[in-house]
Amino acid sequence: MKSSLDDEQKRIVLGQIGKPHGVKGWLRLISFTSPVENILDYSELIAANKECLEILEIDHFKRSGTNLTVHFAGYDSPEAAKALTGVKLAVLTDCLPKLADGEYYWNEIEGMEVLNHKGVVFGKISRLMETGSNDVLIVEPVEGSVDDRERLIPFVKGQIIKEVDIVAKRMVVDWEIDFLE
Repeated sequence: MKSSLDDEQKRIVLGQIGKPHGVKGWLRLISFTSPVENILDYSELIAANKECLEILEIDHFKRSGTNLTVHFAGYDSPEAAKALTGVKLAVLTDCLPKLADGEYYWNEIEGMEVLNHKGVVFGKISRLMETGSNDVLIVEPVEGSVDDRERLIPFVKGQIIKEVDIVAKRMVVDWEIDFLE
């Protein structure tokens, strides 16, 4: 289905389409959500990197452990499905569930300026890394940073993360210049 979504509307990528699976147009689905099946809460997804904006509708899915296989309406052959391989799938950020106070989506904190309680600027959050115990901020230096080091800062609220200002795109951390990652 073609859409008239405005380019200004904010989208967030939730997954990517993998290789075709079988002879009836099924595809592997790589979900970036946690847990992985949360992507199935959105039956219609925006084909984020296609030349012509298209809404893809999941009409069937199968789950095997953490692996997902899906079928999109109108893509009924392996040839048609193959055209979707590698396409990123997004939703409008307005469609995401509201979070409790003090909770954030990763996309909300990516790009934030990071400084410590003394006002020393470390850089901006380029991405987050999920680990077993806690997530880790990857902070890359920018113009005005104290040095040119990339820093890995544990995302531990209260202990290390002292303040998160979504509007100002700024995070204050209890972290010193000479702390080892």
